[in-house]
Amino acid sequence: MAEFPTQITDEQADLIRASHVFFIASTSPDLSAGPSGEGAVNLSPKGAADLHVLDPNCVAYFDYRGSGNETARHAAAGGPVTVMVTSFDEDAAIVRLYGHARALPLDESRLADQAAELRAVDIPTAERQVIEITVERTQTSCGYGVPLYEYRGERARDQRGRRYK
Repeated sequence: MAEFPTQITDEQADLIRASHVFFIASTSPDLSAGPSGEGAVNLSPKGAADLHVLDPNCVAYFDYRGSGNETARHAAAGGPVTVMVTSFDEDAAIVRLYGHARALPLDESRLADQAAELRAVDIPTAERQVIEITVERTQTSCGYGVPLYEYRGERARDQRGRRYK
């Protein structure tokens, strides 16, 4: 049976720090409050924006321009978030973080003092904001169905999905 610790464990923090990608899902507390009324859950992959463990109950990342701003909108409405981090190497594991987020200007974030060394240098746009997530519980699972992938690097500016916009 799955366990749900109330804070990030040392093993989970190690996986988070080693990961090159994570996913964040958010929704509005009122599922009918979506932009077109359908109340969909927003799910976003994050690559160049590392997830930083600030303490056992808080993670944060720089949110860059270039995509929608649904996580911030859902956070402002008080909706829940789930962050998923997975390893794609031989030591497969999945960590889920459950909680609530806040979108903050960089100078109000706990990342502000370390911004110069933490921010993604290959992204040509400035941070839109910092998303800080208060972690209320976590879960680790085995990652049995996760395939093996090899990290090759970040995308160049002209590879960032403009074709589909």
